[in-house]
Order: sequence, then structure tokens, then C-alpha cells
Amino acid sequence: MKENCETNQNSSTLKEKLSSPRFLKTLIFVVVGSLAGYLYYYFVGCNSGSCAITSNPVSSVLAGSALGYFIINRPCQVC
Repeated sequence: MKENCETNQNSSTLKEKLSSPRFLKTLIFVVVGSLAGYLYYYFVGCNSGSCAITSNPVSSVLAGSALGYFIINRPCQVC
């Protein structure tokens, strides 16, 4: 791990956290990912029901939102 990475652990209110640019950026990516997941289900989807993700609109939306979240909040990102 890098030693010069700074962590910001200020105790801020929930309102401040929800209005922060980082949260809003994450929210936008999750919503866009959800929409992309639903559009993938609608246009490409699996009719036979054997596809785990694309045969159900709920699972497609959840997979898309998870993908949107992990694109913007990479767990292995460098400081």
C-alpha cells in the first residue's frame, strides 16, 4: 500500500454526504447502468429462460447497476 495516500474521515452529516460530488457521480453511473441493463434485456434478452442475467428484467437491471457502480468506484484504484 502507498503510504502517501490520504484518507478523509471527517465526520460530516448525511446531508453533506448525499450532496457531495462523489455521491452524485456514483448515483448517475448507477442509474445509467440500470438503464443500460434494462435496455440490454429488452433488445437482446434471452427468451428461453436459460440465461441467468438476461432472462429476467430485475436481474438485468441489478447487473447493470452493479457494473455502473464498479466502473466509477473501482475497488483496486490507485490513490
